[in-house]
Amino acid sequence: MKGVEVVGHGHYAPSRIVPNSEIETRLGLESGWIKRRTGIDERRYAADGEALSDIAVRAGDMALDMALARCGLERGDVGLLLLATSTPDHLLPPSAPLVAHRMGLVNAGGIDMAGACAGFVYALTLADSFVRAQGLPVLVVAANILSRRINERDRSSSVLFADAAGAVLLAPTDRSGAGIIGAHLSSEGRHYDLITIPGGGSKKPFSQIQDPADVLMVMNDGKAVYAGAVAIMTECAEKAMAKAGIGARDVSHLVPHQANARMLTTVAHQLDIPSERVRSTIANFGNSSAATIPFTLSATAKRRPYQPGDVVLMTAAGAGLIGGAAVLRW
Repeated sequence: MKGVEVVGHGHYAPSRIVPNSEIETRLGLESGWIKRRTGIDERRYAADGEALSDIAVRAGDMALDMALARCGLERGDVGLLLLATSTPDHLLPPSAPLVAHRMGLVNAGGIDMAGACAGFVYALTLADSFVRAQGLPVLVVAANILSRRINERDRSSSVLFADAAGAVLLAPTDRSGAGIIGAHLSSEGRHYDLITIPGGGSKKPFSQIQDPADVLMVMNDGKAVYAGAVAIMTECAEKAMAKAGIGARDVSHLVPHQANARMLTTVAHQLDIPSERVRSTIANFGNSSAATIPFTLSATAKRRPYQPGDVVLMTAAGAGLIGGAAVLRW
């Protein structure tokens, strides 16, 4: 083995479309308020009874089917499933074993990774290392059903978050230089409380919760979240490119976390990457946290196919505050 290759990718968004007008009416906002501030026109919400494992399987199946068609990789060949999510089916057990079972990954380990919006970048970095160390394919799925964690009284989160899933399948390859060629992961715990779900953990267990809103998401300082996310996404991307030995001119595609349109534009500008190299799905699918990068990577591939040797830069920031960036040579 000389490198790590993307042999399949997949994406899934629920069928229910929620336009801005529905949320603006609920929050008493003027028409067009959400679009002007976020760049979002609409987003998707999961159907009643549709679980996190359901949407994760849909994206994973698409990636696995692509790999079978392209290179004959069978589901039994996969050695590990990493599921990046903040909204598992249950707090216990983890959802990854169920997802792996439903997809027929009979020889794969499975574990959930709770990295908030940066979860996919963390999972992808670890997956690349596992493929190199063990010589086995790894399926990375990122999925969230954030519509069930939205506090409808919290404007900052209500207008942004959505439901979706994305997947990438990595496998060993003889192609030298393919795979992650540079990555940088970071955390700034002093910003730990900027985005939070107050109740339901060991600090405030369910047995002590009186207000149902305590198990819903709250964004305590939107301006601070924006500034912190832009800073850590930019810094991580710059350090990942430095480790890869490349500059902005070498980046074929920038796939940033789809937090809001203004953040995407700002990060691309600070990295000096032209807008035509930026891939985005924010307008029609909103912010599905960790799922946005693999969802966007896959959903835009048909219109703009990736070519061998393309350099893909991914960067994200999430609650915590955690950040990460990876440079992947296709």
